[in-house]
Amino acid sequence: MINVLTTADFLTVITSVAGAISVHASYVDLNGTTVTPGRTNTASITTATTTTVVASPGASTYRNVKFLSITNTSATIQNTVTVNHTDGTTVEKLTSALLGTGETLLYAEGAGWQRLNISGTPITAGTAAPVDTQTFSATGASTWTKPTTFTPTTVLVRMWGQGGGGGAGASLASAVTIAKGGGGGGGGAYITQQFTASELGATVSIAINGGGGGGVAGAAGAAGGVGSAGGNTTFGTILTAYGGGGGAGGAISAAVTGGGGGGGVAGVGGVGSTTAGTGGLPTAATNGAGGQGVTGSVAAVTTQNAERGGAGGAGSANPPVATSLGGSALFGGAGGGSGSHHSSAGATVAGGAGGAGNSYTAGGGGAVGTDGATPTAGTAGTAGTSYQGGGGGGGGGATFSVALSGGAGGAGGTNGGGGGGGGVGGATASLGGAGGSGGGGYVVVVSW
Repeated sequence: MINVLTTADFLTVITSVAGAISVHASYVDLNGTTVTPGRTNTASITTATTTTVVASPGASTYRNVKFLSITNTSATIQNTVTVNHTDGTTVEKLTSALLGTGETLLYAEGAGWQRLNISGTPITAGTAAPVDTQTFSATGASTWTKPTTFTPTTVLVRMWGQGGGGGAGASLASAVTIAKGGGGGGGGAYITQQFTASELGATVSIAINGGGGGGVAGAAGAAGGVGSAGGNTTFGTILTAYGGGGGAGGAISAAVTGGGGGGGVAGVGGVGSTTAGTGGLPTAATNGAGGQGVTGSVAAVTTQNAERGGAGGAGSANPPVATSLGGSALFGGAGGGSGSHHSSAGATVAGGAGGAGNSYTAGGGGAVGTDGATPTAGTAGTAGTSYQGGGGGGGGGATFSVALSGGAGGAGGTNGGGGGGGGVGGATASLGGAGGSGGGGYVVVVSW
């Protein structure tokens, strides 16, 4: 039982938000040897307030509360209710519960407190609390709206910046000329933050500013175009996930081709040129940790991997060396692979695969295209998930055949994968392969 023993004692219910809470109390009053049953029905409580639900007894009377039912009758709003006992001086909390729509907090003498669902079934400790998940992947402006069907206490945001576009491959000036495939784009950064729900407004604007465009294919005897940096993803003015840098266009000389730098948690990755694109702040020259953006490569290396930052895109050395792989990332976007090349000996030199998501080993993403008389495009990187970044696109294949274009680089996977570099095109009015576009950004907001 709950005793209300003096004219100063009473029970109250505190409601956390405006809604609809109904209360019933049943009790007996003892005055000497006289026992008088009683009950109180409290009109629906529609504001965030403190309401007396069991009043003080009369003089020389003891009131024993036998049963108390508190029901959330709102069809849309959750409400936290707190039951307090006061003796006129000290207020003590008896219990508190978050009531979903249609749920009841029940006290019965001998059974104690329990929470019931809308069907009247007791809710055990293992019953799942309400969860709201909203995802955003469309380029442009969107809006996150705080749930109104329940009152969340915590909000978790995860988001990825866009991947950089791969550089386009060059076009041969003659059959015995060095020409370079395009560099891979850098991956976009991953950022996550948990908030107390009250720290956020009813809505927050979201912007996903588009994956980096792939470089334009090099015309007959011309160098390939440079890939552009991936756009940033923002959650209001609170969080920014930065994009990866674009890969360099393939040169029609023995110049080094730089891969794009991965985005960091504090800055966009740099665009590749005759040097590698610098990783976004805080920068890592090779294998990154935390939110470091990793610098792209200028050789066939396997050390441009990242953790939460974007991985570096693959570049190529002077002279070109086969199998230049994009860096992989555990959570950020992976880098794109290098496009295939043409050597001074009149032979093709294979490009490389893009990096993979949920990995710290270079390559394993989109496959490199095949070289030869009919070159093929690189494969697109795998789209990311709610916890990992997108894979990097594979580099496009190269050809030595007259008037045939190089293979295009594969697109980066959604969640910030870098685009693959385009392959070299054959001589005489051919085009180099276009660079692959960078993967778009992604936002996941979970409230509970």
